[in-house]
Amino acid sequence: MRKKKILASARKLFWQKGYHSVGMRDLARAYGCQPANLYNYFETKEAILFEMLREEMERIIQSIERFEEEDGDAVEQLRFIIASHVKAILSRPRSGKALFDVALGILSRRNRNVIVSMRDTYERILRKVLRRGQEQKVFLTCDEKLVGVLIASMVTRTKMWFHPQKGATVDELADLIFRFALGAIQADETPHDALWRTKGRMGKGIKPI
Repeated sequence: MRKKKILASARKLFWQKGYHSVGMRDLARAYGCQPANLYNYFETKEAILFEMLREEMERIIQSIERFEEEDGDAVEQLRFIIASHVKAILSRPRSGKALFDVALGILSRRNRNVIVSMRDTYERILRKVLRRGQEQKVFLTCDEKLVGVLIASMVTRTKMWFHPQKGATVDELADLIFRFALGAIQADETPHDALWRTKGRMGKGIKPI
C-alpha cells in the first residue's frame, strides 16, 4: 500500500516539475516522509520510474494475453485490445504525458530490457490477432507487424493530447481508434488488398514511439 502511495505522489510530482527536475528529497517531501524512509521502498528515482512503466505494461498485457492462443472473433479481439490499451495508458493521463518522451532512455539497460520485452509481448499478441483476422478473411492480407505498430502508436500518442473533460470520453476515443483501424484493414469487396501486401518489405525495425 505504501509503495502505491509513493508512486502516486511521484506521478503527480513528475507531471508538475518534470522527471529530471525532481530528486529523491522532493519525492520524500511530497509523500510526507524522510528520504531514508523512501529508500526502504525504492533505491533510486529510476526504480520509481521503472515501477510505473512496469505496472502500466502489466495491466495492458494481463488483460489480453489469452488472445495469443485463444481462438475467437478477431474483430472483437482487436476491439478489446485497443480498448484495454487506451484505458490502461489514460488511467493516469497527466503522469503518462510527463514521462512520454523520457522513459526508456532513462532506464538502465537491465530495466529497459524488461520493459521492451513486455512491449514485445504486447506486439506479438496484437500481430497474432491480426493474422487470425486474415485467416478468418475478415482482415485484408497485410504486413501485420507494420499494422500492429501503427495501431499501437495511435493509442500511445493519445497520452500527449487527451483530456478527459474535453471532447470524447475514454470509451469513445477507444471506439474511434478501433473503427479507424478496422476501416483500414477490414476485408470487403473493394479491390485495395494489394495496398497492404507489403510483408517482408516494410515494418522491419519499426517500433512505436
